[in-house]
Formats: sequence, C-alpha cells, structure tokens
Amino acid sequence: MTVGRIAAAVYAWGGGAAFVAALAFFAYTFGVTMGRRVPAGSPGTGLAAILVDAALFGVFAAHHTAYARERVKREVARTVTPALERSTYVWVASLLFILVLAAWRPVGGTLWAQRGALAWLHHLVVACGVALTAAGALRLRAFDLAGISRARGQGPEAGSLVVRWPYTLVRHPIYLAWLLMVFGPAEMTATRFVFACLSSAYLALAVPLEERLLVKQFGDAYRRYQRQVRWRMVPGVY
Repeated sequence: MTVGRIAAAVYAWGGGAAFVAALAFFAYTFGVTMGRRVPAGSPGTGLAAILVDAALFGVFAAHHTAYARERVKREVARTVTPALERSTYVWVASLLFILVLAAWRPVGGTLWAQRGALAWLHHLVVACGVALTAAGALRLRAFDLAGISRARGQGPEAGSLVVRWPYTLVRHPIYLAWLLMVFGPAEMTATRFVFACLSSAYLALAVPLEERLLVKQFGDAYRRYQRQVRWRMVPGVY
C-alpha cells in the first residue's frame, strides 16, 4: 500500500471515529448535561438562551443542507479528491455536532418529571428508539456511509435501495427513532425540549430535499417505494 493510500485510509477511519465520538458525546450531553434541572427564570436561561441554541443548530443544519447540493460535493471532491469527499463531510459534520453540543445554552424550567410506572414507560419509548436506530443502521452499509469504502478504493457509498424492515414502517425509520429518543425521556427539562424541537423540526424540513435526491438517484424504484410506504417519519402523521 502506498503512502497516499495509507494517508487516505487514516483520514477515512479518523472520520468514522469522529462520527462515533460525536454520537457518544451526544448521548452524554443529552442524557446528563441537558438533563440537569435549571430553575425557571434563572438569569440567562430564557429567550436569549433559546435564540443562541437556535443559531448554533442553524450552523449545523446549514452545513447539512449545503452539502446536499451536488455542486458543493463536486467542489469538495475537486479539493480533497473524490475518494475522500464523503470522509470530509463526515469529519466536518461530526466536529460541528460536537461543537454545537458543547456550546449549548441551558434553558430554565422542566416540562415533566415522571416517576414509577410512567417513568418506565418513558424508558421503554427511548429503548424502542435505540433499537429502531440500530435496526435501520444495520440495513445500511456503514463503511460506505462513513466514506471508508471509497477511501479504500472499494467503490462509492451509494448502494441499492433498502426496502426491508424497518424501512417498511416509514421511509425514514432512523428519523422516527430520533423522535422517540429525544422526546421520550422521563424527565424533560426545558434544555432537552428545545434541543428536541429544533433537531426534529430540521429533520422534518430536510426530508423533502433528501427524497428529491433519492428520486434522482434511484428513479422509478424510489417512486414505487414512496407509493408502497406512505409515511415519511411518523405513521399516520407525516
């Protein structure tokens, strides 16, 4: 293996590690930091904090939205070579997500704090979200999505259209899983609630753009899938 291939592999695997680190940091931040109670009316935890959080998430969302454009992908590929285009996206998205979480401002108040049997019901909802995320991810090719396959010269990340469970439940089951995880905690602090609302709203708004790209990629096969699986994220709702 040449030095260039080794460097590309290190870069790609580093991107995958950054993605895992971002997920782990999210689990800690949402589960611990955002779960700390802040009394309503505390200085700096009202509307100003919400606006700062919205701006932070807006930066993260802007990167995702911009990178969905083919022109942006071509420019990145021209800069870092096509083999490392996907890995570059993974690196930037992961680091941005970590920075957003680290800078997140606490918001005062608590919407609910369940105990006893109701708390266990909430835990079950979150567990279902985790399980649905795992099931959805297993249907996808993780190395392709992380850009590792491309860096190793094993082809592009785009694969065949996945139409098996849980993609027969909704067209974006990982997004449904996200809703279960962020809205499911037994103790919903205002900090968690703001994050849940902002992130979920972005997913709902991003789905049409993502599906236009999928139609462009898979053509009539994806149109048939849209007819077979009616709902995008939430059965019976959206």
